[in-house]
Amino acid sequence: MFRKVWRNKHTRYYLLGGGISKLGDVLSGMAFLFLAYDVTKSNALTTVMAIAETMPYLLFGLIGGVVADWADKRKLLIILDIVRIPLVFSVVCFYYLDLLSFYYLLIVSFLIQSIGCFFNPAHRSVLPAITPEDYRTAVNSINDSLSRGVKVLSPFLSVWVLNHYGAIHFFTIDTITYAVSAWCISRITINDQASVVMNKSVNNLFRSIGEFTHWAASHLTIRRLFLCTFITVFFNTWVWEVGMLLALSQLSKDSEALYSMLQGVFGGVVIVTNILLPFFLKRMSLLLYLFGSIIWGIGITYYGFVFEINHFFIGSAIVGIGLPIAGLTRIHLLQTLVPDDKMGRAFSTNAVLLYLSNTVSLAVYGFLVSFLSIRTLMLWSGMFIVCSSVIGLLVTMDSAKFRRRFTINLFK
Repeated sequence: MFRKVWRNKHTRYYLLGGGISKLGDVLSGMAFLFLAYDVTKSNALTTVMAIAETMPYLLFGLIGGVVADWADKRKLLIILDIVRIPLVFSVVCFYYLDLLSFYYLLIVSFLIQSIGCFFNPAHRSVLPAITPEDYRTAVNSINDSLSRGVKVLSPFLSVWVLNHYGAIHFFTIDTITYAVSAWCISRITINDQASVVMNKSVNNLFRSIGEFTHWAASHLTIRRLFLCTFITVFFNTWVWEVGMLLALSQLSKDSEALYSMLQGVFGGVVIVTNILLPFFLKRMSLLLYLFGSIIWGIGITYYGFVFEINHFFIGSAIVGIGLPIAGLTRIHLLQTLVPDDKMGRAFSTNAVLLYLSNTVSLAVYGFLVSFLSIRTLMLWSGMFIVCSSVIGLLVTMDSAKFRRRFTINLFK
């Protein structure tokens, strides 16, 4: 199956360009934080830099989806990659001219992430146009595996670059990856029939966002998918990004090394799960998404219930099975159920929900950790994910039974 996917020229260039570009994004994301701290020596200003990398998605995410639906996706993606090349490389130039300041880094970071708000939904919505539906699960699996693989390998590459050239050349690598991405996209032929024929004014832009919101709210599966995604990500974000590191700090002096090892184990299990899934599943449903969320929640519950370092690795492996099942199913459902002319808005809405859930989770848990133990927060977070997913599973199964009964009675 994977060989047939790779033989497709358009899919091959799509995956190569996306994987290489993702590597550059990961490295430059770290570099902005490294340089911000080097320039300011301030934890607070470094935190501001981190916020600058997420805030654009809350501000422009939905607008980016509309533009992705309106525009010629191939031209849009190439233009955005080309615009990012001088923007990122200017950081290197300013560094060597001794003109680099925190505020310039902040502006460039904000602009790069803002461009990503338009690039990412367009890039995601290209895949259904170049991939037959029977191979879509396999392509999604390879795409997600490449993204995970990049995150696993990037720490090793970053250490090598830091030791030999310095953090500034993360931006040099990122510049090259944007050029490679633009070239790969130029090699793709896209059957782009999704462009909306309408007056592309500001009023129609917001009307288009409202139109998709109304459509998504009236579509039962999409509505439940977005709701379940927000809930699951909310209860997972703090536990994995902050809670796990704090827990390891309580249990060991080598918390950072252990956390890196956990990330490696988690990434490895996710990649293996991604590779195996297409051999067993070609079509996916909301029931499978909820099943994956249950496994995901069980892994987090296991963290809190046992709360020992060795068992954190087992819990990470369990989450590494459930998360890709849920993640790949969510992508497949959006690609399958959303009309072509709404695809960009679907993926931008999904991204906005993820970033909003992340932000709210960090804020709420940051307050709760002052009163509750890390173990309690982990345990209850996992249980909430499991319970909400089980309820969603039962409701969805009951709805399916009701529809079948109604259809049978109607034609008696």
